[in-house]
Amino acid sequence: MTNFVYLASQSPRRRQLLEQLGVRYELLLPDADEDAEALEEVKKNEAPASYVKRVTGLKLDAAVTRLKRRGLPPAPIICSDTTVAMGRTIYGKPEDAKDAVRMLLELSGTTHRVLTAVAVQPASARSRRLEALSTSRVTFEAMTPAQVRAYVATGEPMGKAGAYAVQGRAALHITRINGSYSGIMGLPVRETALLLHAAGLKI
Repeated sequence: MTNFVYLASQSPRRRQLLEQLGVRYELLLPDADEDAEALEEVKKNEAPASYVKRVTGLKLDAAVTRLKRRGLPPAPIICSDTTVAMGRTIYGKPEDAKDAVRMLLELSGTTHRVLTAVAVQPASARSRRLEALSTSRVTFEAMTPAQVRAYVATGEPMGKAGAYAVQGRAALHITRINGSYSGIMGLPVRETALLLHAAGLKI
């Protein structure tokens, strides 16, 4: 059994959640010439669940290639992607503060879904990759434009799907959560533990 995993994610929240599980990890981040953002482009009429699973798979493909290229020792690789959706509308990371305000005003006073896909490539390249999808529901109170602008001004929404961080100041406006809190943060702990165990990691 291997005793560590490669985490192919820049997210400090995903690192924190792996640490919560007691999993030792090494970062396997993109090289400077890799266009990681391009992997997150949405296809026309793509359903949110299909989108988040496809993007996670592409990230894992890129990470597997990166591992081989760098000649690193084998170990399971974990990738994850989170998206926010209302109906079939996908809310990715905001382009700028104005975009963040738009997203949050659309999510204000509604219940939306947060979908996080996780994929693990076991240490043996011949092993089938393991996948899971966590879907949760989050309800926001009706926020005033002034409240939304004040939140966006903190800078917290940038780089976050749906323009908010559940573990940050956005919690002030969340009235209900149904599902996996860690999944909303970006890495569902239970599903991740099951996948890593199946990949041969002792948890």
